[in-house]
Amino acid sequence: MLHFFSIRRFHGFVGFVAFVLLAVAFYMEYEMGLEPCPLCMLQRIVFLIIGMVSIASALHHSAKSYRRYAIGVIVFSLLGAGLSIRHLYLQGLPEEQLPACLPGLSYMVEVFSWQEIVSAMILGTGECGDVVWTFLGLSIPGWTLVAFVGMALMNLMITMKAKQA
Repeated sequence: MLHFFSIRRFHGFVGFVAFVLLAVAFYMEYEMGLEPCPLCMLQRIVFLIIGMVSIASALHHSAKSYRRYAIGVIVFSLLGAGLSIRHLYLQGLPEEQLPACLPGLSYMVEVFSWQEIVSAMILGTGECGDVVWTFLGLSIPGWTLVAFVGMALMNLMITMKAKQA
């Protein structure tokens, strides 16, 4: 009999949450008109990777591989948490200390090298310091930090459970 809180269900839930968060991000962009900054785009990419890895784990029937999938999700969750913390740091800076705003991503792709684009996205731009939406006192990167930490903790539980199995 399959235990209700199986590793597959946990990973399926984490993958589902990652894709729901992406849907919310696209809703905020296309329906609410909130333009994502470079750090927001990177956090979306991390949620996509976490979702794909989690769903792959949920569909994979190998008990040996669950731990590897969980470790991968932990690594990407910590990466995403780092990006969220950087984003929150930029939002806390006074306006005169924010990095310069850069041109749009489509222009950067045409003109800049990929190393310059990635560097600019990770370091953030002036627009990353704007708080455009809050819920219960937390801005978007605050909520993404909560989600990344939650996903890391769930997968830490998965690695512990996989170790026992």
